[in-house]
Amino acid sequence: MTDHSQSTAAAEPTGRIVLLTTSHRVAPGVLSWPAWQTLHAADRVLCADPGHPQLPYLREAGVEVEHTAADAHELVAACAGGRTVVVLPGGEGDQRLTDGLARLAGSGRVSMPDLELLPGSYDLPGARLLDLVQVMDRVRRECPWTSRQTHRGLAKYAIEEAYELVEAIEDGDREELREELGDVLLQVVFHARIAEEGIPAGEDGEDGEDGEDGEEALGAFSIDDVAGALVQKLIHRHPHVFGDAQAETPEDVHAHWQRTKAVEKRRESVTDGVPVGQPGLALAAKLAGRARAGGVAVELPRGEGIGYELLELAARAEAEGVDPETALRAAARVYRDAIRAAEGVGTPAR
Repeated sequence: MTDHSQSTAAAEPTGRIVLLTTSHRVAPGVLSWPAWQTLHAADRVLCADPGHPQLPYLREAGVEVEHTAADAHELVAACAGGRTVVVLPGGEGDQRLTDGLARLAGSGRVSMPDLELLPGSYDLPGARLLDLVQVMDRVRRECPWTSRQTHRGLAKYAIEEAYELVEAIEDGDREELREELGDVLLQVVFHARIAEEGIPAGEDGEDGEDGEDGEEALGAFSIDDVAGALVQKLIHRHPHVFGDAQAETPEDVHAHWQRTKAVEKRRESVTDGVPVGQPGLALAAKLAGRARAGGVAVELPRGEGIGYELLELAARAEAEGVDPETALRAAARVYRDAIRAAEGVGTPAR
């Protein structure tokens, strides 16, 4: 009699518990097909959070959701007879429930239903950038220092972070590279967040933009505007990828890029758009490259002093395909190590 009862109990289906997770980085209601199939086929759908973002969309789809915070024992009992119960955890999950289920399973005294973790939506590549935008927005609103920053005030940090990124690249430190890329990205997101606020009407732009360009300087824009313009630029400047143009070599790609830029910018001179605030060697090489690529026949200016000698060296390096700024930095780093060796000090950690 006892053996028969035990075999009958063992044969009884234990059911299934499905923890349906969703990503807050994906719009509510956008669920995978397996998730919708499971929701419609479930015997019960439970959610402890009445404000769960998926609930309005589940109602529209005809899925009945019970607002209850069932514990592990109640959930296992609800699966008796082979029933399927779907649980929608909150955004932070449900540690209490999962810990309770783990304890029951480990006790060996309960016939546990099958437990399945079903992702209802997945993060796409780049999804964490949405988190970055949200965090930056909150910091801008609530941090006493961040809320007072301006484009002009932050400019020096952009320069510093760019140099630190270059140093990480030169050192070949992958962890440092990842961190410095994040710091550079922060500058982009920070400036874009400031730009959302625009400039109050009647005030000159922070960068001294007034007069004819004053109206443009007053306009607000967001990180989406920045990203959208960049996407459009990349597509337009890569007709060999997104269009019918042909490019077999890097030189072909460079020619496409330069022709497209010339049409976009409508520059009067090949020197237009060259930032004169960059380091001197880089500036000299850039000007020499623009002149050479544009077919402008002009002799290098001659004069007394080291500046003209450096100009000639920079132009020669550019013509030979060498970045003089990078070459000088590499030589300077060797010189730094030689100085430290002469001092009896080891090379700095990289």
